[in-house]
Amino acid sequence: MSWNEEKNIPNIRAVDRAGGDLRRGIPVIIRGEDASCVIALSAETASTGEIEEMLRVATSEPVLALTATRANILRILPSGHPVQLVPLGRRLTADLARSLADPKLDLSGPLKGPFPQVKEAPTAAQTTAVTLAKIARLLPAALVADLPEAMATELAMETGLTMIRAEMISNYPIEAAQSLTPVSVARVPLWASENTRVHAFRPADGGLEHLAIVIGDPPRNEPVLTRLHSECFTGDLMGSMKCDCGEQFRGAMKLMDEQGGGLMLYLAQEGRGIGLINKFRAYALQDEGFDTVDANLRLGFETDERLFQPAAEMMKRLGFDKIRLLTNNPEKVAGLTEHGIDVVERVAHVFPTNPHNAHYLEVKRDKTGHYL
Repeated sequence: MSWNEEKNIPNIRAVDRAGGDLRRGIPVIIRGEDASCVIALSAETASTGEIEEMLRVATSEPVLALTATRANILRILPSGHPVQLVPLGRRLTADLARSLADPKLDLSGPLKGPFPQVKEAPTAAQTTAVTLAKIARLLPAALVADLPEAMATELAMETGLTMIRAEMISNYPIEAAQSLTPVSVARVPLWASENTRVHAFRPADGGLEHLAIVIGDPPRNEPVLTRLHSECFTGDLMGSMKCDCGEQFRGAMKLMDEQGGGLMLYLAQEGRGIGLINKFRAYALQDEGFDTVDANLRLGFETDERLFQPAAEMMKRLGFDKIRLLTNNPEKVAGLTEHGIDVVERVAHVFPTNPHNAHYLEVKRDKTGHYL
């Protein structure tokens, strides 16, 4: 077995390519283990021309696949499945698909239904079309239509469309984390700590890098003061007052320096894993009166879409397996423990509120169980 096969690199690259195609408004073909096969388009980036092509080659009318949380917001009768199918029939247009996926259009056009209820469970191919949209950092909604497997293979060969198996999409988060490879390390003197080294790790698909920032020279045989910090462009770089991320980031490095060393895992999981643009969408919903949790749900995401395995993998490769975790989030403790990291202590990490983030922090305390 070659190294590439062992690390599932071809699978990871194929998923990354398929996600990139969705971002460009290009359809992809997804084949399930149950012999189901669909052609899929992102509801966010679909165009009239691509929908017409879908209608030409598909053997069923396209349906909209949404997360159950988003379907509930739209008052679509629940099916009892995490992904819900919504038949659009002759009403299907790119504008309608986008308006059902994007909550910024909810108030301007609230009456879009009624839609027929689909109680049947979606196929693996239909379900993972939504997962792929999430991986692509798009709104979690996709137009899907059936294709016979033989036709799908022929179509992929003739047009160059990406054809991918559903299990490759399902396995992507784990395989991408396991494929993280160190690509660079550099000394970066910081105001918080002059003795700092930054280690960059890249997944095998060439995607976004995660960073491990080592403050001082912490010993590997003792629990190291550690923080998992999801990148926050607005808080870390711009100094946004809507969250406490910037204060947590800089405060953690200062504390690590004072205590003789530490480890900051800076994860490329903006907006609790939904991506920067979707975080801005959530901010816009907060301006309409929704809190941080309800805004994510209204977009169709879970409250928190982050994965902790990349952090665990980086720690192990740097020789750390026992930590004192600087966090207010119990999910981080559980997530790292699940992936083989011994969290010997949770260290509180609380900062004063301001008029713009007080409610945000109250919601984190009351709805997500943060220790605040």
